[in-house]
Amino acid sequence: MELTNIPYIASSSSSSCFYYSYSRCGCRVRRDGKLVIKASIAGSKHAADSVCSQLFEQETEDPLSVARSSWHIRRRDLASAILLPFLLPRVNISIAAEIYDASIIRSGVRNILTKAKAAGVLRLVFHDAGTFEIGGKSGGMNGSIIYEVDRPENTGLNRSIKILTKAKEGIDNVQKVSWADLIAVAGAEAVALCGGPEIPVRLGRLDSSTADPTGKLPEETLDATSLKTLFNKKGFSAQEMVVLSGAHTIGGKGFGSPIVFDNTYFKVLLEKPQTSSTGMAAMVGLRTDWALTEDDECLRWIRVYAEDQARFFDDFRDAYIKLVDSGASWRTA
Repeated sequence: MELTNIPYIASSSSSSCFYYSYSRCGCRVRRDGKLVIKASIAGSKHAADSVCSQLFEQETEDPLSVARSSWHIRRRDLASAILLPFLLPRVNISIAAEIYDASIIRSGVRNILTKAKAAGVLRLVFHDAGTFEIGGKSGGMNGSIIYEVDRPENTGLNRSIKILTKAKEGIDNVQKVSWADLIAVAGAEAVALCGGPEIPVRLGRLDSSTADPTGKLPEETLDATSLKTLFNKKGFSAQEMVVLSGAHTIGGKGFGSPIVFDNTYFKVLLEKPQTSSTGMAAMVGLRTDWALTEDDECLRWIRVYAEDQARFFDDFRDAYIKLVDSGASWRTA
């Protein structure tokens, strides 16, 4: 949204000067070499012209008459100062302060995002936002992932950051975007691009200038009970944990097509895992994926989503929004 047509209103500490700027029709009044009032108004032109006319007459008066009519000038100045605000068009200042255009961010992401890159970008969302914990009031979607790529759990995410860096450079040429907002929007676009639900993303997150604490993401060796405890600390229920895990449906983990976002993840989990000749589980998904099937509560939700893809999409949308909003710091208008 361009701000060229937004009124800028300022007043000095003294009551002798008021400034309003909009577009057409301007007038100036000077008395004793000092600017008294300047007005430029696009709306209410007739009323503004009337005020300007009266003030212009004051400026062209015979200097000998100024002393005799100075009290008239003061009265007119006061009347003009009172009337001008009512002649100007009303503006919602909170809207004027909001300069983010979500479509610009989405377009910037779409210019660089492909289905093959979608899973990595979505993983970036989970690893940035997943550091949030209610008790510690730390972590969350804050862009700190750019300082954390050297951690073992974030191996490979530098590629996704490089991809989004290209998008950020283009977007920043039009309007500045935080890493936190960019990653949140990019994850939603990745889901939609692969056939998943459209996810609205609120904008206005602030970036952290430091890395988040370590040890906040789930380890791949955790069992279902430990996973539920960990997610509970982040404010997520077992159902939300299961539905968010459904994001593993893309990315080449063996749950159907690596570039199609659907409910195949849950269908595969309900199948008995294949084992190799050594008795090891086949390389499908992570240990934490299969751990979900060992918990009755989690297994119940796996069955729900395996049977109802629309339900999975709806619940994933809600859980994603909660994930990218939890712990975020927001701009003020």
